[in-house]
Amino acid sequence: MSSEAAFSEASPKGGGFTERMLAGVEKAGNRVPNPAILFLGLILFVIVLSQVLDWANVGVTHQIADHAAGTPYQLPDDATDHAAYALRTEHVEAKGLLTVSGIAFMFTTFVSNFLGFAAVGVILVAMIGVGVAEYSGLIGALIRKLVAISSPASLTYIIVFVGIVSSVASDAGYLVLIPLAAAAFISVGRHPLAGIAAGFGAVSAAFSVNILLTPADGVVTDIANESAQLVDPSVHLDLVANLWFGIVSTIFLTIVISLITTRIIEPRLGTWDRGLADEEELAREEGPPIDAAAEAKGLRWALYALLAVLAVVLLLTLPSGAPLRNAETGDIIGDSPLMSSLIVIISASFLAAGLAFGRATGTIKGSEDALGMITKAWASLASLLFLFLLIAQFIAYFDFSNIAQVVAITLGDLLEDLNVGNIILLLGIILVTIVVDIIMPAKIAKWAILAPIFIPLMLRLGVEPQTVLAAYRVGDSPVNVITPLMPYFPLMVVFAARYQKDAGIGTVIALMVPYAIIVAVFWIAFFVVWYLVGIPLGPGWPV
Repeated sequence: MSSEAAFSEASPKGGGFTERMLAGVEKAGNRVPNPAILFLGLILFVIVLSQVLDWANVGVTHQIADHAAGTPYQLPDDATDHAAYALRTEHVEAKGLLTVSGIAFMFTTFVSNFLGFAAVGVILVAMIGVGVAEYSGLIGALIRKLVAISSPASLTYIIVFVGIVSSVASDAGYLVLIPLAAAAFISVGRHPLAGIAAGFGAVSAAFSVNILLTPADGVVTDIANESAQLVDPSVHLDLVANLWFGIVSTIFLTIVISLITTRIIEPRLGTWDRGLADEEELAREEGPPIDAAAEAKGLRWALYALLAVLAVVLLLTLPSGAPLRNAETGDIIGDSPLMSSLIVIISASFLAAGLAFGRATGTIKGSEDALGMITKAWASLASLLFLFLLIAQFIAYFDFSNIAQVVAITLGDLLEDLNVGNIILLLGIILVTIVVDIIMPAKIAKWAILAPIFIPLMLRLGVEPQTVLAAYRVGDSPVNVITPLMPYFPLMVVFAARYQKDAGIGTVIALMVPYAIIVAVFWIAFFVVWYLVGIPLGPGWPV
């Protein structure tokens, strides 16, 4: 019996329009070619489309936020200094990839595109620690502990809340929280794909808010300031301009995403059939068999190792002039070495805890065992790294062609031409951001293009920049979970295939469509109520 047939038998029979629609999405989506073939097709499409638009002389004029050095700010990992930006008027034209310069670009940047793709370094560094933690049995032990201390009703809410907060560590939630959520769901007899969906929905659909200040907040705030100063040089937002909105949104979205999981996703998935899973991958996640006493000892040792790593980090951060503080301002949060090294710290924490757990339980007897675990963890990423190679080329070619910029600026100009009320314009900003996010998921790249369009327009209409930034946050994240252009979307397909071997792009999209739609609708309604009531967006920052 195929996994698709078995999945259908395990799912609720009948069902209304929503069930039939999602089943159709899954069936159609799983007919999409392998992600690698898909991105090869997208690369060819961008090459042809860029040349057609070039021949048609398609272009737009707009203002762009530049870094102090004069380089357009494109991706969050490209800059280490967010202190100064400049704004200038620029005419953007679509550039063909079949021109002399385009062909030269494709040939000369192929390697550098891949090496500069941030997700590659992030996943390789993170998997050093996470791989040891997995193969030593620590992850499995942590899941059993989490389940033991959580009630069935609270488990989903805990996972979703932790997933949203994980954005403070950039991409760590994708690599750690999502597979942990799947395994935690299995351990209590729930469907692992529901765990993946809950984790992915939390980490990605709510990525733009947090109860804490994140590194990206410093960048988007600086871009907002420079955009506002086009019409009002006295405007200067600080990092807490959206703090209250971020905190309450985090709590609100924790409830929404958890309810989507329990009320829509799990009933649709039905009972999980372990026979559909990749047993080798499951055995790796569950870890080697360990008796209860040894496991308890291992968890204690892992805790001591984790505390030791954190103590070292604190010693390198808290004293005045410490190396992980900003050398000029002394800041710890925002633009600081600490925030830029969170992935390294997280990987080191998992590595130390995994080694300690392994030594205590006997799953690691020497350095060869530990090195073997790292090697196996990296080997498991081979197909994903090839996919990243193709994604990196697609993003680079898309960026070179200026197609995304032309689309975003055109949509922004349409909003400016509409003579409607401020709340309607803010809703328009949210919707434009959602549309642009489908083709440009990178949070800061979008904001660098959209902020100089939206913020001066709204300031002239009496709407403060912090309100525009809050509207942007609402539109920035929800559709991340359904666009294959999001760098970690293929990784979700890999995770899903562990538990349903025939799972493909359609499986993941069908799982995530309810999150994208419902989170967007409810969050927009939440924003409208917040705006109409007039609740401050942050301490000292009214709407």
